[in-house]
Amino acid sequence: MAALRTLALLLLLTGCATFAGPANIPVARDSSPMGSLTTPEIAGDTAIALAFSGGGTRAAAFAYGVLQGLKEMPAKNGKSYLDQVVFVSGVSGGSVAAAYFGLKGPGEFTDFRERFLIRNAEEDLNTNVTLVNLARGLEGGVNDANRLSGWLDGNVFNGATLGDLFQPGKPVIWLNASDLYNRTPFLFSPVTFAALCSDVRKYPLSLAVAASAAVPVVFVPIVLESFPGMGGACPGQSKRWCKCAGICGGPKALSH
Repeated sequence: MAALRTLALLLLLTGCATFAGPANIPVARDSSPMGSLTTPEIAGDTAIALAFSGGGTRAAAFAYGVLQGLKEMPAKNGKSYLDQVVFVSGVSGGSVAAAYFGLKGPGEFTDFRERFLIRNAEEDLNTNVTLVNLARGLEGGVNDANRLSGWLDGNVFNGATLGDLFQPGKPVIWLNASDLYNRTPFLFSPVTFAALCSDVRKYPLSLAVAASAAVPVVFVPIVLESFPGMGGACPGQSKRWCKCAGICGGPKALSH
């Protein structure tokens, strides 16, 4: 009976899941979405693509070790194999390392250990196992979207946006999340934001990484909205593939 009363209390507390409002903004009518990503020019006959999996700080540490190892391997063109990296895909903990490398580049990413790996990224998170937290988890998530993203923004990314990440000549970075509403993968990219009629250049990099790492129940999903009816400013809305993938129309609740 005690278990049944507890379950009934949780159902009363949770009701239906509640998510925070969208953080993305529409494309201005007098501008156009950022174009496709361009890969850096590589001297020689070797181009490297990397994929970093999830697993929290451990995954980020593994990714950092791979990047450091490539930096110490000399290539035929007199540079290191790290300079030959043209593409990095990351999810969860791997997305933190992928985003930082894409933002800083081969020459400046080496302080990632001090800025993230040996820090306590969970210091601002609610991690207590209580009945109230269990109810919050069933309602949408124990920690709201601003906790992890705020810590990442203040300690790792310093106000950077996806516009800073997606620059010509830089490695192409894929930050991956899941769209809980449509049950589809979600990729933070100029093409995806063009389909949403949203300005990718203004979206905080910390929010994209937090969405990739937002484990359900522990974190409230991060919400994005689509902005139909923007006319010529949003050609991506008319593409058949975005409708099939569930990208166009309606909100996106993004999680790990």
